[in-house]
Amino acid sequence: MTVSSQETHIGGLAVGYLPDRLGSASDFEFEWGGVAFVQRVWETRLDSGAWRVDLQVQAMRGEGLADMDALRAFLVEYHERGDDWKPEPFGDDGLLSEHEVARLLAPGLAVEVRDPFGRQGIDEVKQVAAAIANAQ
Repeated sequence: MTVSSQETHIGGLAVGYLPDRLGSASDFEFEWGGVAFVQRVWETRLDSGAWRVDLQVQAMRGEGLADMDALRAFLVEYHERGDDWKPEPFGDDGLLSEHEVARLLAPGLAVEVRDPFGRQGIDEVKQVAAAIANAQ
């Protein structure tokens, strides 16, 4: 499903900030590991004709996301990372790594903001992540 790039709600979350340089947006819904995802992906078509992801924001809901340790363990499994993945704290409720921020907004509700190709930069990722709140 294609949506407006300026839409500010994703899976019941209010997104208070988005970078200016985002391409076309599409939404996806799926479940993985007992967690329901609503994901918005912004992509830009390159001169070569290929598409490149500009930014991803995904709302995640599931009983398994009970606390920060559970969120970290889930992300290790979901992204197929090794146990040596050592994200830094992001505020009191988040995890920060090279291209992403994940936050536990409430037990059972998390959000992840990713810039997998470095098109926005980690400062923009942090701004987006910090400006997300539960809208329900």
